[in-house]
Amino acid sequence: MLVLTPPGRGTDFFVAPSGNDKNAGAREAPFATLKHACDEARSAPRPVFIHLGDGVYYLPETLELSAEDSGETWQAVDGAKPVISGGAKLELQWKPYKGGIMQAGVPADVETEELFVNGERQILVRYPNYDPGAQYFDGYAADAISKERVARWADPAGGYVHAMHPALWGDFTWLITGKNADGQLTMVGGWQNNRGGSMHQTIRFVENIFEELDAPGEWFLNRKTHVLYFYPPAGLDLDSAKIEVTRLNTLVALRGSEHKPVRSISLKGLTFRQANRTVMETREPLLRSDWAIDRSGAIVFNRAENCSLEDSLIDQVGGNAVFVNNYNRHITIQGCEIVKAGASGIVFLGDPGAARNPLFNYNQRQEYAAIDKTPGPKTDNYPSDCLVDDCLIHLTGRVEKQTAGVAIDLARNITVRHCSIYDMPRAGINIGDGCWGGNVIEYCDIFDTVKETGDHGSFNSWGRDRYWGLNNAPQGELAQLSLLDAVEPNILRNSRWRCDHGWDIDLDDGSSNYEIYNNLCLNGGIKLREGFHRKVANNITVNNTFYPHVWFKDSEDEVYSNIFMEPYRGVDVPGANAKGKLVDRNLFYVKDAATKDRNIAFGWDLHSIVGNPLFIDPPKGNFDVAPGSPALGIGFVNFPMDRFGVQKPSLREIARTPAIPALHIDTAVLPPEQKAASLPRHWLGATLHALQGEEYSAFGVAKDEGGVQLKEVPDSSAAAQAGLKKDDVIQKLNGWKVSGMDDFFAALLAARDAPEKVTLVRAQKLQTLALKQIVPHPDDVPAFPAPRTVST
Repeated sequence: MLVLTPPGRGTDFFVAPSGNDKNAGAREAPFATLKHACDEARSAPRPVFIHLGDGVYYLPETLELSAEDSGETWQAVDGAKPVISGGAKLELQWKPYKGGIMQAGVPADVETEELFVNGERQILVRYPNYDPGAQYFDGYAADAISKERVARWADPAGGYVHAMHPALWGDFTWLITGKNADGQLTMVGGWQNNRGGSMHQTIRFVENIFEELDAPGEWFLNRKTHVLYFYPPAGLDLDSAKIEVTRLNTLVALRGSEHKPVRSISLKGLTFRQANRTVMETREPLLRSDWAIDRSGAIVFNRAENCSLEDSLIDQVGGNAVFVNNYNRHITIQGCEIVKAGASGIVFLGDPGAARNPLFNYNQRQEYAAIDKTPGPKTDNYPSDCLVDDCLIHLTGRVEKQTAGVAIDLARNITVRHCSIYDMPRAGINIGDGCWGGNVIEYCDIFDTVKETGDHGSFNSWGRDRYWGLNNAPQGELAQLSLLDAVEPNILRNSRWRCDHGWDIDLDDGSSNYEIYNNLCLNGGIKLREGFHRKVANNITVNNTFYPHVWFKDSEDEVYSNIFMEPYRGVDVPGANAKGKLVDRNLFYVKDAATKDRNIAFGWDLHSIVGNPLFIDPPKGNFDVAPGSPALGIGFVNFPMDRFGVQKPSLREIARTPAIPALHIDTAVLPPEQKAASLPRHWLGATLHALQGEEYSAFGVAKDEGGVQLKEVPDSSAAAQAGLKKDDVIQKLNGWKVSGMDDFFAALLAARDAPEKVTLVRAQKLQTLALKQIVPHPDDVPAFPAPRTVST
């Protein structure tokens, strides 16, 4: 019997874990399972309200909602906290194994990689042991797969090797399949990073190998014997503990079809927990992105319209929390908390077939004459006009590091508003391409990001679109070609950013058509790498500055009415030919005028000023300028300082906020060691430059690898004749490591001034060259300072 609500409101059904599917679905006689409630609701008058009572709903399979379910609201009964789980509860009989480790038999169909005890995810056995204070992977060790350690493992098949990219552009995971006759591991995987590369030689660890079970909180499942081993932490009563494992990748999926989209379904006030890890399925390359992706999530929207996820918690899922896949319109994710996801928090990703002339690898190139020059998308199979509002997203990327709090690729008109995003291994928000713009990031609070990767920002973007790297393209057409995919501007405004391991705002490779204004950048400054049509106005960069990196000629960029606190840090911006449309009317908060004056010769900052902006209360985070501030004279306008991040009271109560830095006023004078490093030095007629600070990013070089740049290589020089090129970054000479200028000349001395081979980074690719015959140049500088032992 249906339970009818008052006329005009629709139909109500009730569900409770203690119910029975033979019941009528009334409040007093609820159904037991979500699947049965779904089946019954399909024939009921619309709209339908399905009310979930307290308790855990363990799903035997994904709850699939289709066009037949349109017009339904799935929500918690008032005051209830229902949990939808992709796992199963185990009833176990524990007995001692040895050394404090306990063991219990499990059903033969249990094949989990996630174990929960009293609702908290435990540590899949690993080496080195879990260390929350470690910067990478919660602990890493160079000897993780050493021959000596591997020899201790009787059967490592089913284990995992995780390693960072050598340039820290993300990570890789391999599944161990066994050992060969030489005692070396055999593995498959490593496809999670679309830039490729070798395993980092030190930042790596192994998981799921029985012999490494030696620390409280660790566990291991022997899938052959169906025995679960667990080292319980001190004080845990294992006999009364609630033990759960995962079995589903996706808990709820809203899937329509091309002709019948899902419409008007809402999920409200629910908790979603316990979905499988998906790291080995993360292998689809994104358009010229560093990323690969698995098109799944704990909650999936696919061909849905006007649907929503509201006031819900997504807790400890193994992959992406929310995936908005291909065609979707007007999807709203509002008032939610997403915490401890294995991959990204929220992903908006369209179909690569919607892009014109898609390329999938960073190094691929096309011919100007061959591309389709029609602006915009080819089909409508992508997310558009969606909203993420008032959400708290933190501690995501627990398994996969090439992730973000919110990731946007092949999508359009996505708004992210009033979100607090922090504790991220990589960017808080990542826009992976210029397809097709119109995205708005506003009133967000994004900090404690780029904690495990490198060369990124709290906001990170690329624009490796049709125009980027286009062969034989007329240079005068590049600015217009850049708008073929980036058809609408992306807007970053009224937000607070802090990145202590990169830039606050990082527009990388080709990012075009951006408007960046009214942003408070607390630490890392703003970077614009090559791209077109960017406006940067009315921003404050606390203790930092503006980074123009590798600009195109006639980029049409505008940078004005900003408050900067350090000299610009440009990399390879070649004089007036790449000065942009306007860089002027900025205020420099420094002690002298040298910062401004050095830019005038470059054609910038003719009307900029140096002075104290008179911030009202920086220690409390109020960087409004007081009446009479010189900043007002260059067009700066105060913007709200109290509307960053989540506004929902329950989320605001638990959300962290960034540390506010103490102001320091740069003297615009290089420290002595940087002065020494900046002295011109030469080798074979080429001008040498030791990379410093954020310059490593421009060349795709990890800071811990170091290197010496060939700043200038005249065509007539011996360096050019030997096969070297401008902007090569030398990292080894005859096998000797070159971290900086001292190493370079020490290695040169060891090679008796005639090295036979050089390992270098050229166009962000590592390669080793055999040098042609070298003729010393009279301007070469002898080893300086004194030679010292160099490392290999």
